[in-house]
Amino acid sequence: MKILGYKPNATAWLGIAIVGFFIFLAIFAPWIAPHGEAEIVSNTWAPSSSAYWMGTDNIGRDLLSRIIYGARMTISVAVITTILSFMIGMTLGLLAATGGQVIDQLLSRVVDVMLSIPLLVFALIILSMFGSSIPTLIMTIAILDSTRVFRLARAVAMNVAVLEYVEAAKLRGEGLWWIMRREVLPNVLPPMISEFGLRFCFNFLFVAGLSFLGLGIQPPFADWGGMVRENGKAISFGLAAPLWPASAIALMTIGVNLIVDWILSINARPSGASAEM
Repeated sequence: MKILGYKPNATAWLGIAIVGFFIFLAIFAPWIAPHGEAEIVSNTWAPSSSAYWMGTDNIGRDLLSRIIYGARMTISVAVITTILSFMIGMTLGLLAATGGQVIDQLLSRVVDVMLSIPLLVFALIILSMFGSSIPTLIMTIAILDSTRVFRLARAVAMNVAVLEYVEAAKLRGEGLWWIMRREVLPNVLPPMISEFGLRFCFNFLFVAGLSFLGLGIQPPFADWGGMVRENGKAISFGLAAPLWPASAIALMTIGVNLIVDWILSINARPSGASAEM
């Protein structure tokens, strides 16, 4: 089996298996989870047993069910956020590279101002002002993360925008959006695909981090970062309740990074390298 025209190596297959497993959980959560997302089934922090494989959480909900539902919420929010940030960042980055010096300077200075404020502080201010609803959370992270996407998209597109075929398209009288879509975008996709995986990891961890601080995904929705915060005190009693969602966060991050490393290795190969590698 080939992906992107190349056979995945062993570490890539491991990453694909991990990510595929969590995506499977996210899609089929209502059918896989033994209990409801917010259903109280036992006592607080009940130990692992045949009835509750991972035990229960701080108010008696089944941890296994919460982790399965948490995969749906945490991954979907991170994916939607990353897609939106790329739509915004790539569009503005290509516009800055092809739209002329005035547009480039205007967009670049706005992005520089946003980048001058620490990301976590910026997010905490916005979420404290407008609340932590899921749409607000997604839009906040997407807009803040789009500044990073903008810088890479602009840098890569700048190298493409000065090539002969782009100049020829301008001389033919093609419009700016046509040039961005048909001439520049296809030639900046390889590095941007790799960046998508890296930005997904960042957004995934950022969502979990905000939930850990109490400003991310709110109860009763299951979220891995929020589950670590809710069950953190269980460590004092020698219980593993917060370690399960923390392990899920770590595994998902490792899986995505293994896939991204493989994609980066493909992009680094000479153009004449064999696709059988």
